[in-house]
Amino acid sequence: MLHHVEINVSDLSKATEFWGWFLGELNYEVYQRWDEGISWKCNMTYIVFVQTEERFIQAGYHRARVGLNHLAFYADSRKHVDQMTEKLRNKHIPILYQDRHPFAGGADHYAVFFEGPDRLKVELVAPD
Repeated sequence: MLHHVEINVSDLSKATEFWGWFLGELNYEVYQRWDEGISWKCNMTYIVFVQTEERFIQAGYHRARVGLNHLAFYADSRKHVDQMTEKLRNKHIPILYQDRHPFAGGADHYAVFFEGPDRLKVELVAPD
């Protein structure tokens, strides 16, 4: 079981708005909050977002570089994926691979792929 993941972000306020909404939809709750960060927890696993120091923001992030590519979360069902896809669209959150949605991960992989504020790819996957 994964204990936690920590992600540095360029704008903690934007990250808190985006991740707070999404993780709340998946039953995560705010776990810790301090001036430079926030975390959400579900069961025993938590996700931490920390404000990157100004001097490091210039380098930027890209999921194709060495490092974290994306985070994938389980949805409750295919219907849940569809409902979340609609909510993402209503919030104008960029959905990736729209030409292959909801099977961008393959014929047996029902999911929605989208981007967070720092362009980190996020995936919500229906169970088999």
